[in-house]
Amino acid sequence: MKKSLLVFILFLGSISVFAQGVLKGKITNPVNNEPVSFANVLILETDLGAITDEDGNYEISNIPAGLYNVRASFVGFKPVTKYEVRVTLAKAVQLDFELVEDAAELNEVVVSSEFSRSEETPLSVRKLNSNEIERYPGGNRDISRVIQALPGVASTPSFRNDILIRGGAPNENKFFVDEIEVPVINHFSTQGSSGGPVGILNVNLIKNVDLIAGGFPANRMNALSSFFEVSLKEGRRDQMFTQLTLGASELTLSNEGPIGEKTTYLLSARRSYLQGLFKLLQLPFLPTFNDFQLKTTTKLNDKTELTFLGIGAVDKFVLNEELPDGESQEERENRQYLLGVLPVQEQWNYATGFKLKRFRENGYWTFVLSRNMLNNRSYKFANNDESSSENLLFDYLSQESENKFRAENSIFGSGYTLKYGVNYEYARYFIDNFDRSSLASTGQTIDVNSTSHFNSYGAFVSGSKYFDGERLLLTGGIRMDGSDFGKTSQNPLNQIAPRLSLSYQLGSNLYATANAGIYYQKPPYTVLGYKNNEGELVNQENDVRFIRSSQLIGGIELLQPEKNRRFTAEAFYKHYSNYPSSVRNGIALANLGADFGVIGNEPVESNAKGRAYGLELLAQQRLFNDFYGIAAVTLVRSEFTNPNTDGYAPSSWDNRFIISLTAGKRFGKNWELGARWRFLGGTPYTPYDLEESALISNWDLRNTGILDYDQINAVRLPAFHQLDLRLDKKYYYKNWNLNWYVDIQNAYNFEAQQAPILIPVRDDAGSILVNPNDPSRYQLKLIENTAGSLLPSVGIIVEF
Repeated sequence: MKKSLLVFILFLGSISVFAQGVLKGKITNPVNNEPVSFANVLILETDLGAITDEDGNYEISNIPAGLYNVRASFVGFKPVTKYEVRVTLAKAVQLDFELVEDAAELNEVVVSSEFSRSEETPLSVRKLNSNEIERYPGGNRDISRVIQALPGVASTPSFRNDILIRGGAPNENKFFVDEIEVPVINHFSTQGSSGGPVGILNVNLIKNVDLIAGGFPANRMNALSSFFEVSLKEGRRDQMFTQLTLGASELTLSNEGPIGEKTTYLLSARRSYLQGLFKLLQLPFLPTFNDFQLKTTTKLNDKTELTFLGIGAVDKFVLNEELPDGESQEERENRQYLLGVLPVQEQWNYATGFKLKRFRENGYWTFVLSRNMLNNRSYKFANNDESSSENLLFDYLSQESENKFRAENSIFGSGYTLKYGVNYEYARYFIDNFDRSSLASTGQTIDVNSTSHFNSYGAFVSGSKYFDGERLLLTGGIRMDGSDFGKTSQNPLNQIAPRLSLSYQLGSNLYATANAGIYYQKPPYTVLGYKNNEGELVNQENDVRFIRSSQLIGGIELLQPEKNRRFTAEAFYKHYSNYPSSVRNGIALANLGADFGVIGNEPVESNAKGRAYGLELLAQQRLFNDFYGIAAVTLVRSEFTNPNTDGYAPSSWDNRFIISLTAGKRFGKNWELGARWRFLGGTPYTPYDLEESALISNWDLRNTGILDYDQINAVRLPAFHQLDLRLDKKYYYKNWNLNWYVDIQNAYNFEAQQAPILIPVRDDAGSILVNPNDPSRYQLKLIENTAGSLLPSVGIIVEF
């Protein structure tokens, strides 16, 4: 038996030695979707290559398994390089290219950039491919964590995926998947903000991700800090391909292939057992989640393409009331506090849509019709005792649903591009909210059940033009947006948003870039749909407005295409106005942190201002001589005014200093080792008002302290840093592939300081002690609050 097993293992090993991989695909012109015939496709640093046929198809065979950089080129077109293409033995790799005509190809100045540069967004764009996302140390194959390696991106030391870009709040980002907006990309998202412990998107289906942190194109709306453009792969056109991923917290199944001659599909389903990991770590909350993704692409004819997208998630969050053995007094008190304030949460969401692309000789029309919905429910009973309705502290249910239509026309001429389009959105916001804790701040219990409807509309026009033999690129645009959520917002002329960018080629691979623009974003639906007990849309009466951000950016970019390197430096300044602030406590919503819960469900006024400014430095090494890495340094200040204070105060996202160093090395026999180190300056926080918090009438309603908003973000936490490691080993066999990995987050077990927790002092029986000097108050104390622990995980990926 042992001899037979040894022979079988040697047989599998011999397959990986003698079998060879295949790379094939199609090259087209993205302007008119016509094939590019007789183009060259070269696997860099090898002698392997091919030439496309009359239909733009190519095939390269006899390729040893491994990672390669592949370049496509043709006279009169700008060359394109795809980095880190993984060739396996199980199935032929499908790799398609789009080559854009180059008007300056025969001029003296030739733009030579292996890092793609967009005419619409010539600056502040960072790109990641699927392989970079998948192998990122500490990223757990999650986009929200992986982009933390890029400049200007801050994160919190907790387990959440809050995305903080260039000093902006986490709700200032928008996400598009294949040009269809997907508002929620994280499980257990904070309504009115963003974030969550785990991302929804499956990296197995992703082709690449673009992070646009400034100089936003005019056809994108309703964001102030960034746009994420996620491009999914097209399903295989030849045969079915399956990937099974078994991780420390989840099981994922991905499948792709053809449906007939004209349609391909991508499909993914994931089931978590994260609650088991959290229970093992003895955390007081146990989340579980499921998600799915589906994409189909249908070539109706040579000039018409229809894409369908569906993304959804179901989340449940329960409390872990089991008391672990060996807990210290402080750990037990911390656990009791969290169990007293954390709600039980149930959430589901989906986004679905169609995109129709109709090509012609000099451009194409794009039509997008989509719908998305978020259902969020959370409730809390005093002492988590659900036996009586009298113990109910709050019960919150709300739904956000949007129906969207967008039409865009793209026209490409000799050295210029013109785009214009319109969009319309119908939204419904439903809320059923019972909240006794509001007695502490408003003097009455909130009990609201209402539905609100909103119509939003917009239009844009933009263009780009090359000058001086393509040395100078000018890009400009203007858009207008309106919505009926407020008197001022109804008129699109009140939200005119012009923008202008330029890129000038100083040398063969040296560019200077600049941008100036104005951008608008709607407040969250929790603000727009808030009603008081009388059923009045309070914030509509307050004439809540679009949030406005004026931005300036200047930078320089140096490329070394022969070594796959890129260096950038960018300075930025953002000025916010019309920012909503809380009427109850007199602070800007930007100074409210993001956590499990809801932000903005209260009366607000559009009277706060803010500013964020800083410098970003980036050095990026794409795969070269089996080494890759990213070094990013950001200096940033983020400040907001508050109606009840004078001048600017640091925002909750004011890290001031961010460093991210990521590097990896590929070794022989398909071993790979990666490491990431992050350092973030400490963020400020608002201390508790100890006198108000100690009042028995307040504590019994809230089970948590009341912040002292006269000292907004007056105390700053120590800096946070963390080291993550990842080891990968891949095996390539004739009909299947195997990859196992070990991922270690927080390798040296750094415990980050967070804002201290205010808890009541209890006797041995667990009862809260009353202040003997003031019978109207409890005895309270502050305890240390830390986040971060050594978290090793393993995973297995099987492809067949």
